[in-house]
Amino acid sequence: MKTRTVETRKGCRCRVLEGGSGMPVVFLHGAGGLLADNPFLDRLASRYHVFAPELPGYGESTGEERLEDMLDFTLHGWDVVAALGLRRPHLVGHSMGGMIAAEMAAVAPSDLDRLVLVAAAGLWLEAHPIPDIFALLPAQLVELLFQDPERGQQLLTGGVDFSDMEAFKAFYLGQQRRLAMAGKILFPIPNRRVSKRLYRVTARTLVLWGAADRLIVPAYAEQWARLIPGATVRTIPDAGHMLPYEQPEAFVDALVRFLG
Repeated sequence: MKTRTVETRKGCRCRVLEGGSGMPVVFLHGAGGLLADNPFLDRLASRYHVFAPELPGYGESTGEERLEDMLDFTLHGWDVVAALGLRRPHLVGHSMGGMIAAEMAAVAPSDLDRLVLVAAAGLWLEAHPIPDIFALLPAQLVELLFQDPERGQQLLTGGVDFSDMEAFKAFYLGQQRRLAMAGKILFPIPNRRVSKRLYRVTARTLVLWGAADRLIVPAYAEQWARLIPGATVRTIPDAGHMLPYEQPEAFVDALVRFLG
């Protein structure tokens, strides 16, 4: 994947991973951002023209002070699509990115082709409360994010040597910046009433979930499907909340079957 930087009309500068050719697919990352290695994006790029923008506050993207609430994040998503010169792309959103993608599809239902929500945040079921990720210790969070926590820890840190204090400091500061940005729409409870707007979604929608997701349990997949007209659900075995990273082949295969 190559990188480019686009600037939105609001003045945000966003780094975008880009690769492949064909139908445009925009991937919106979760609260942890894109990791050092994103093999599922490379796989997707063998079939589609893939764009993976980093939100302001993540990586080299700037302008986080310009986004304050859910509407800002939603319009920012469409501003990035416009800055990339795309028309009716497929939208794929993971976790927090799924909530943003769902809001984008509700606000501008005619401006996308298909919608894929992957372990999406944004709903709330009293019977299945979502843990407050901002109150968890790192080890606790990894346990919730991955079916295999040991491998998950390696993926999250990207091989950073924490005995190197400069490397540790850079990783820690980056993590705090990302969480501060995510907190604007995820804290204290990731429920911004998107459920009231999902009736507006007209794009064909796939709800994709890891069968072993312990952060946002699979019961939420069924709730998304009930609220979005015509949505279908597919679960992937042997995967937790970080489905695209734990099962990249199965993840991409499911997308290809749905997107065509």
